[in-house]
Amino acid sequence: MGATVIVTDSTFDAEVLNSEKPVVVDFWAEWCGPCKLVAPILEEIAGANPQIKIVKLNVDENPNTAVKFQIRGIPAVMLFKGGQIVDAVVGLQPKDAFKQAIDKHL
Repeated sequence: MGATVIVTDSTFDAEVLNSEKPVVVDFWAEWCGPCKLVAPILEEIAGANPQIKIVKLNVDENPNTAVKFQIRGIPAVMLFKGGQIVDAVVGLQPKDAFKQAIDKHL
């Protein structure tokens, strides 16, 4: 079962870019209502897919990473594989949209 890992500007490279597994990054903020609805969807997907890692990055507390990946709207969910972005889903979407984006890269 995959528990969500909290990442920061200082841990992003080690946890995401250097990960052996594909990594789903949830870019979010505490004040973002839709972000709070995305989190349980990603937890459920992670629980069913032990071959992926789910991490969360608070864009207010970690602006450097948000700027680096040009996050302009949240929630923004990006899938990294081999240190590269291979897919992204922006905004509140149904579970199937996240699942399809992730599944096609596993």
